Amino acid sequence: MQPAKPFKIPESVLVVIHTPDLQVLLIERADHPGYWQSVTGSKDTPDEPLATTARREVLEETGFDIEAVGGELRDWQLANVYEIYPHWRHRYAPGVTRNTEHVFGLQLPAPLVPTLSPREHLSWVWLPWHEAADRCFSPSNAEAVLQLSRFSPVPT
Repeated sequence: MQPAKPFKIPESVLVVIHTPDLQVLLIERADHPGYWQSVTGSKDTPDEPLATTARREVLEETGFDIEAVGGELRDWQLANVYEIYPHWRHRYAPGVTRNTEHVFGLQLPAPLVPTLSPREHLSWVWLPWHEAADRCFSPSNAEAVLQLSRFSPVPT
Protein backbone atom coordinates (compact mmCIF):
# COMPACT_ATOMS: atom_id res chain seq x y z
CA MET A 1 0.00 0.00 0.00
CA GLN A 2 1.38 3.39 -1.00
CA PRO A 3 1.51 6.22 1.54
CA ALA A 4 -1.13 8.91 1.12
CA LYS A 5 -0.03 11.79 -1.06
CA PRO A 6 0.29 14.97 1.03
CA PHE A 7 -2.19 17.74 0.41
CA LYS A 8 -1.11 20.68 -1.72
CA ILE A 9 -0.28 23.89 0.11
CA PRO A 10 -2.76 26.62 -0.95
CA GLU A 11 0.04 29.06 -1.73
CA SER A 12 1.56 29.01 -5.19
CA VAL A 13 3.55 30.90 -7.80
CA LEU A 14 2.69 31.95 -11.32
CA VAL A 15 5.74 32.65 -13.48
CA VAL A 16 5.20 34.60 -16.71
CA ILE A 17 8.14 33.61 -18.92
CA HIS A 18 8.86 36.20 -21.59
CA THR A 19 11.49 37.72 -23.86
CA PRO A 20 12.56 41.39 -24.06
CA ASP A 21 10.21 41.87 -27.04
CA LEU A 22 7.33 40.43 -24.93
CA GLN A 23 6.89 37.02 -26.49
CA VAL A 24 5.30 34.84 -23.79
CA LEU A 25 5.72 31.11 -23.29
CA LEU A 26 2.51 29.16 -22.65
CA ILE A 27 2.23 25.45 -21.92
CA GLU A 28 -0.80 23.20 -22.37
CA ARG A 29 -1.96 21.11 -19.41
CA ALA A 30 -1.93 17.34 -19.88
CA ASP A 31 -4.84 16.84 -17.46
CA HIS A 32 -6.99 19.35 -19.37
CA PRO A 33 -6.06 19.62 -23.07
CA GLY A 34 -6.84 23.08 -24.38
CA TYR A 35 -6.00 24.73 -21.02
CA TRP A 36 -3.01 26.97 -21.71
CA GLN A 37 -1.06 28.62 -18.91
CA SER A 38 2.21 30.01 -17.66
CA VAL A 39 4.35 28.02 -15.25
CA THR A 40 2.49 27.49 -11.98
CA GLY A 41 3.01 25.45 -8.86
CA SER A 42 2.53 25.23 -5.15
CA LYS A 43 5.10 25.52 -2.41
CA ASP A 44 6.54 22.16 -1.36
CA THR A 45 6.70 23.19 2.29
CA PRO A 46 5.08 26.06 4.19
CA ASP A 47 8.47 27.71 4.76
CA GLU A 48 9.80 27.34 1.18
CA PRO A 49 10.73 30.83 -0.07
CA LEU A 50 8.55 31.94 -2.99
CA ALA A 51 11.56 32.61 -5.25
CA THR A 52 12.73 29.04 -4.57
CA THR A 53 9.28 27.75 -5.51
CA ALA A 54 9.39 29.80 -8.72
CA ARG A 55 12.86 28.52 -9.70
CA ARG A 56 11.90 24.91 -8.92
CA GLU A 57 8.65 25.08 -10.88
CA VAL A 58 10.36 26.67 -13.91
CA LEU A 59 12.96 23.88 -13.90
CA GLU A 60 10.35 21.12 -13.40
CA GLU A 61 7.91 22.40 -16.03
CA THR A 62 10.27 23.72 -18.73
CA GLY A 63 13.71 22.32 -17.99
CA PHE A 64 15.09 25.88 -17.85
CA ASP A 65 17.77 26.45 -15.20
CA ILE A 66 17.27 30.19 -14.85
CA GLU A 67 20.92 31.13 -14.31
CA ALA A 68 22.22 28.73 -16.97
CA VAL A 69 19.93 30.21 -19.65
CA GLY A 70 20.70 33.82 -18.70
CA GLY A 71 17.25 34.50 -17.27
CA GLU A 72 16.21 37.22 -14.86
CA LEU A 73 13.55 36.30 -12.30
CA ARG A 74 11.59 39.17 -10.75
CA ASP A 75 9.01 39.07 -7.98
CA TRP A 76 6.28 41.42 -9.16
CA GLN A 77 4.96 41.77 -5.60
CA LEU A 78 1.47 40.86 -6.80
CA ALA A 79 -0.74 38.23 -5.24
CA ASN A 80 -4.04 36.85 -6.44
CA VAL A 81 -6.44 35.08 -4.11
CA TYR A 82 -8.92 32.93 -5.97
CA GLU A 83 -11.35 30.06 -5.57
CA ILE A 84 -9.74 26.73 -6.40
CA TYR A 85 -11.59 25.11 -9.30
CA PRO A 86 -13.88 22.41 -7.84
CA HIS A 87 -12.31 19.66 -9.97
CA TRP A 88 -8.91 20.35 -8.34
CA ARG A 89 -10.04 20.77 -4.69
CA HIS A 90 -9.39 17.10 -3.88
CA ARG A 91 -5.66 17.94 -4.02
CA TYR A 92 -6.02 20.21 -0.97
CA ALA A 93 -6.93 19.53 2.65
CA PRO A 94 -10.67 19.23 3.36
CA GLY A 95 -12.30 22.66 3.58
CA VAL A 96 -9.56 24.47 1.62
CA THR A 97 -11.24 26.38 -1.20
CA ARG A 98 -8.94 29.37 -1.82
CA ASN A 99 -5.37 29.70 -3.05
CA THR A 100 -2.94 32.61 -2.88
CA GLU A 101 -0.89 32.89 -6.07
CA HIS A 102 2.27 35.07 -6.12
CA VAL A 103 3.24 36.46 -9.53
CA PHE A 104 6.77 36.45 -10.92
CA GLY A 105 8.21 37.41 -14.27
CA LEU A 106 11.09 35.56 -15.89
CA GLN A 107 12.78 37.34 -18.75
CA LEU A 108 14.85 35.16 -21.07
CA PRO A 109 17.21 36.63 -23.68
CA ALA A 110 15.30 34.88 -26.50
CA PRO A 111 12.62 32.20 -26.98
CA LEU A 112 13.94 28.79 -25.93
CA VAL A 113 12.58 25.33 -26.55
CA PRO A 114 11.29 23.91 -23.27
CA THR A 115 11.60 20.29 -22.21
CA LEU A 116 8.12 19.35 -21.01
CA SER A 117 7.16 16.54 -18.67
CA PRO A 118 4.50 14.60 -20.63
CA ARG A 119 2.81 13.82 -17.30
CA GLU A 120 2.14 17.55 -16.82
CA HIS A 121 2.09 19.26 -20.23
CA LEU A 122 1.32 18.36 -23.83
CA SER A 123 2.75 21.23 -25.85
CA TRP A 124 4.13 24.74 -25.76
CA VAL A 125 3.95 27.94 -27.78
CA TRP A 126 5.58 31.37 -27.77
CA LEU A 127 3.06 34.15 -28.52
CA PRO A 128 2.99 37.96 -28.49
CA TRP A 129 1.79 39.03 -25.04
CA HIS A 130 -1.74 40.10 -26.07
CA GLU A 131 -2.32 36.80 -27.88
CA ALA A 132 -0.91 34.90 -24.92
CA ALA A 133 -3.31 36.66 -22.53
CA ASP A 134 -6.23 35.68 -24.76
CA ARG A 135 -5.13 32.03 -24.78
CA CYS A 136 -4.79 31.63 -20.97
CA PHE A 137 -7.65 29.63 -19.44
CA SER A 138 -7.16 31.22 -16.01
CA PRO A 139 -8.33 34.82 -15.55
CA SER A 140 -5.51 35.52 -13.07
CA ASN A 141 -2.94 34.19 -15.56
CA ALA A 142 -4.40 36.32 -18.37
CA GLU A 143 -4.29 39.40 -16.12
CA ALA A 144 -0.67 38.68 -15.16
CA VAL A 145 0.32 38.48 -18.84
CA LEU A 146 -1.44 41.80 -19.44
CA GLN A 147 0.56 43.29 -16.53
CA LEU A 148 3.75 42.39 -18.38
CA SER A 149 3.80 45.79 -20.08
CA ARG A 150 3.86 47.41 -16.63
CA PHE A 151 6.79 45.35 -15.38
CA SER A 152 8.72 45.10 -18.65
CA PRO A 153 7.97 48.08 -20.88
CA VAL A 154 6.84 47.27 -24.39
CA PRO A 155 9.61 48.09 -26.88
CA THR A 156 8.84 50.89 -29.32
